[in-house]
Amino acid sequence: MASEKFLIRAAVYLILLRNSKILLSRRFKTGWMDGKYSLVAGHLDGNESVSQAMIREAKEEVGITIEKKDLVPATVIHRVYPGQEYIDFFFVTKKWIGNLTIMEPNKCDDMSWFPIDKLPENILPYIKEAIDNYQNKTPFFESGWN
Repeated sequence: MASEKFLIRAAVYLILLRNSKILLSRRFKTGWMDGKYSLVAGHLDGNESVSQAMIREAKEEVGITIEKKDLVPATVIHRVYPGQEYIDFFFVTKKWIGNLTIMEPNKCDDMSWFPIDKLPENILPYIKEAIDNYQNKTPFFESGWN
C-alpha cells in the first residue's frame, strides 16, 4: 500500500526598506488574519524559483518591478500552526522601479511605512519574528513548534 507523501506549502515575503522604515500592508477580506499587518507576500505557484515568485508577487501586489540582483535573502522560517506547515522565504530590498500602489484592494486596505523599530501592535506575530531575525542577522528559525 503506497502512502501519500507529505507536501509542504512555501511562501515568499518582501522586506521593503526606505529611510529606516519598512513597508507593511494590512490584510482585508481574505478570511485569514484580516486587520493584521504583513509584508508583500505570496505563495509559490510552482515551476518558479523563490526569487521569481518574489518578483512576481511584488508586481502583482504593489505594482513594482524588482531585479533579481536586488533581492537579498533575509531569513527563512519553518513555521507551523494548526492544520498548516510552511517554509517561508524572506527577502529584503531597498531598490525597486515604480510607484507603490495597492494592486489588490480586495485583499489589502492599507499600505504604510513604519519605523522598523516601532512596528504596529496588530502585526502578524511570525512577521514580527522574521523582521526581528532579519535585524539580528538570524538566517533561519522555527516558529510555532512545541
